[in-house]
Amino acid sequence: MTGLTETKYTSMNSEKIIEVHGLTKKFKNITAVNELNFTVYKGDIFGFLGPNGAGKSTTIRMLLSLIKPTSGSIRIFGKSLKKQRPEILKKTGAIVEKPDFYLYLSAYQNLEVLAKISGIHPAKKRIFEMLELVKLTGRADSKVKTFSHGMKQRLGIAQALLHDPELIILDEPTTGLDPQGMKEVRDLIVHLAKEQGKTILLSSHILKEIEEVATRMLIINNGRTQVEGEVSSLLDTENISVTIEVENSGQAAEKIAASPWFAFLKSQVDKRFLFEMAQDETADLIKYLTDGGIKIRAVIPRHSLEAYFLKITEGGN
Repeated sequence: MTGLTETKYTSMNSEKIIEVHGLTKKFKNITAVNELNFTVYKGDIFGFLGPNGAGKSTTIRMLLSLIKPTSGSIRIFGKSLKKQRPEILKKTGAIVEKPDFYLYLSAYQNLEVLAKISGIHPAKKRIFEMLELVKLTGRADSKVKTFSHGMKQRLGIAQALLHDPELIILDEPTTGLDPQGMKEVRDLIVHLAKEQGKTILLSSHILKEIEEVATRMLIINNGRTQVEGEVSSLLDTENISVTIEVENSGQAAEKIAASPWFAFLKSQVDKRFLFEMAQDETADLIKYLTDGGIKIRAVIPRHSLEAYFLKITEGGN
């Protein structure tokens, strides 16, 4: 896929880990989730996408038994969540929103205390293994109040992994992180799936993050499934949407109308021209315009998942 990092990972397993059928949640007169269906397979990094208010967080809370569905069914590890909740949750780790810690305790002490509260009694070695996994070994004895937001996020992932879960559910794990922090969390997610065989459901509003790590994805809108499938199959990896902003729109419009590039023009708004075309041809288009005396102010490519997401959620096919 275009623009992917070397961390891209693909799962080919057919064992079903999460099966959601007809899942619905109503809050009085509001239907937050409406007849939702999707499947997550073993080893997936499953991207869970949707605009704000689409029902993502409500769905995750139902998967974790934090709220009850109005109707529909959830099966995890082949078992009914309604009937076998304790067995399922023993094999599930999660971060919902931002993790909370005791700020005046160290990273090590937090993991030890929070594990015991959850009924887990990990060995000292296990705690240090998790701190090493999230690159916090050197800060094991530091009070969490001294940690950056990114360090707290990584510590939250360590906490979620202490009991060695098979399924990890992450709700917006990179929110508020700088680019380096995002990369560290992204690389950790891929490591967990590829090297440790974990299955991960990843909810995020950062579309590029999903495209770079997800093997499969679901887009929901208004609580309903819009599309589900393998990322590599759903996205057009050869074409790109690109907006070109020019100095003189009239002159540019004449040049474009008299050229083969007109066939790729999708819209014009003032001085901005939107094209959908093969990615490797954009340089030729820019050269054609500049050679024709058109002064270009900006070239704004739209990432393929962003274009696909907007097309789906704004009512396209």
